[in-house]
Amino acid sequence: MSVVAVSGLLLASGCSDPKTGNATSAAPTAPTSARLPSNGAPAVTNPILNTAQAESDPCSTVATAQIEELGGKVEKTEVDDGTFGKSCGWIFEAGPSSVTAGLLPGNKDGLSSLYAKHAQGGLSTFKPIDSIEGYPGVIYDNGGEGKGRCVLAVGVRDDLTYTVTPLLATGNPMLSDPCGLATKVAAAAIKKLKGA
Repeated sequence: MSVVAVSGLLLASGCSDPKTGNATSAAPTAPTSARLPSNGAPAVTNPILNTAQAESDPCSTVATAQIEELGGKVEKTEVDDGTFGKSCGWIFEAGPSSVTAGLLPGNKDGLSSLYAKHAQGGLSTFKPIDSIEGYPGVIYDNGGEGKGRCVLAVGVRDDLTYTVTPLLATGNPMLSDPCGLATKVAAAAIKKLKGA
């Protein structure tokens, strides 16, 4: 129901070590940057590096007022501290409807994990989308498709995604276009993350 609950399918298993021949650096990020992107995933050309605030306080990334402009009056917000990272859930008054979003630092393969899952036949929906504020994204799911639901992951770095999951019910103005809502939330988040 939340990004974290849905995002378990993000982690692809089986990462091979790059064979560089002269790897002398012990820096923990060197292997990741050397092997990502992979599996056909697009590279993130302008990675957002300063994500610590958004990772620790996911509700600060998109203002509740921005969410309300898109999906109606918000009754409350909730933070879910999951395995792959914290996410913010905005619960709408007209419900049961919500949109959950956050960075997933626990998934060190970013969008490449989704491309790997797709290559293995592990996703029931896989639709790369036009860039959002200059960042590549994928609409995906693993059997949970339904009216008012969309799962969108946007690569903010090769090793990090911002994932948005609307779960909308009758009465929500975006019920017929949950992916449109997800895209707008992701765009607002990226603008904030970039400091725009």
